[in-house]
Amino acid sequence: MILIANLLIGIAQLLSSLITIFIILFIARAILSWVSPDPYNPIVRFINNCTDPILYRVRQKMPPLGMFDLSVLVVILLLYFAQMVICQSLLEYGEVLKHSVLPVLPLQ
Repeated sequence: MILIANLLIGIAQLLSSLITIFIILFIARAILSWVSPDPYNPIVRFINNCTDPILYRVRQKMPPLGMFDLSVLVVILLLYFAQMVICQSLLEYGEVLKHSVLPVLPLQ
């Protein structure tokens, strides 16, 4: 049981870290949209390649709002929601499993 609990805690922490990295990438994407960076810069290309597939799917589902593109904001809010609900639930369930283990009695 302790192994499963530690596995759940590890998965929750890893998933939370990955979501945080994606949130940082989307914030960088939003900041880059305000300036005119060199599109051939490797960092700009990396950020665009990581965020474009997700933003494309969100933009397909959202109605056009004129010149405003709120897809980055929607994705960041969804990522925060996933981090709070999924990661926190996995972490708390792992902690409950870890502390609910009964001590093993020695064989007589």
